[in-house]
Amino acid sequence: MSEPRLEDIDDYDTLKGKKKKVVWIVIIVGLVLGAIYSIAYNMYDYEDKVETNDIVKELPVNQNIITR
Repeated sequence: MSEPRLEDIDDYDTLKGKKKKVVWIVIIVGLVLGAIYSIAYNMYDYEDKVETNDIVKELPVNQNIITR
């Protein structure tokens, strides 16, 4: 079995046919998903935050953190 050569690939220099359509579909789907994410991110209600004033001054180092 021999290795494939670049000369044997049908559309080495330019994309044609089905491969070109697949590339454009992937690009368009990526742009649509990005637009949906941007819209959803901008519509998120930032006023619903829980503010805390507690400051952690010391972390317990010697205590067993994992409980079973």
